[in-house]
Amino acid sequence: MLRNVAALVLDGVHPFELGVLCEIFGLDRSDDGLPVYEFGVVSAEGPRLSTHAGFGLTVPHDMDRLEEADLIAVPAGESFNEREFPPEVLRALTRAVERGTTVLSVCSGVFVLGAAGLLDGRRCTAHWRHTERLSARYPAARIEPDVLYVDDTGVVTSAGTAAGIDACLHLVRKEQGSAVANGIARRMVVPPHREGGQAQYVDRPLPRATSDPVAGVLAWMERHLDREVTVEELAARAHMSPRTFARRFQQETGTTPYRWLLGQRVLLARELLEGTDETVDSIAVRAGFGNAATLRHHFGRWTGTTPHMYRRTFGLRRA
Repeated sequence: MLRNVAALVLDGVHPFELGVLCEIFGLDRSDDGLPVYEFGVVSAEGPRLSTHAGFGLTVPHDMDRLEEADLIAVPAGESFNEREFPPEVLRALTRAVERGTTVLSVCSGVFVLGAAGLLDGRRCTAHWRHTERLSARYPAARIEPDVLYVDDTGVVTSAGTAAGIDACLHLVRKEQGSAVANGIARRMVVPPHREGGQAQYVDRPLPRATSDPVAGVLAWMERHLDREVTVEELAARAHMSPRTFARRFQQETGTTPYRWLLGQRVLLARELLEGTDETVDSIAVRAGFGNAATLRHHFGRWTGTTPHMYRRTFGLRRA
């Protein structure tokens, strides 16, 4: 049962991510009939800590407070993707999971869990800017880069800042039901559940070619995204055989002509959804998908959400 929550902070903690935990678990909302959690902030590195915002924190609890927690949450911190962590912190987290305590990370707090060995063989996620570094440091982790949060056998990891809210509300919903999670979300004025994953937030620059023949073909493809083209036609423009062109294209860009073209079409569709009022059908034609159904199919596979939801999230608001 979720009653006792400890936020485990390290030097350089990010105040906003710590604030997410304080807001969800540290406020008394009993006047709305919501549960009150025993909440404590725990320091692993002394009672005075710095924050990445330049001010300090005085933290009331030491590591002993972790022993009574049902949930230990680790917020993000400065340079967590590079620094080492105190061995006693890592041992405490490992013991906590062994005795059945849930451990949760917000954004780069996932690196602390990785250092404790808690990601080995588990599904997890992180902010899209950290996933490559996380994979390099902890190759046994099964990273899912496109989702907002992952819950795998007592270890909950979340992507960016707002995804920490999503993960916490998921845990409340799982342990105490939708009514409690919805009540907390209503008080915070946030959605109790967000559609889509973090893929919709990722800026995906497509690889560029360096050789003149392939680079020239890429430039032509960008100008004619609405055209159906074949490898044979592209190879002819590069004055190569189709087989040689496909091989050179893969070497230069790391992907196939079809995949590259598809990515460019999705990027154009995103730009049009963000910056215009054109209908989805019109955008599908301009971006080379032909019809709205095909656009929705490929857009969903690339971004994890629908064109409609993407526009609701990122579209310009016009009077």
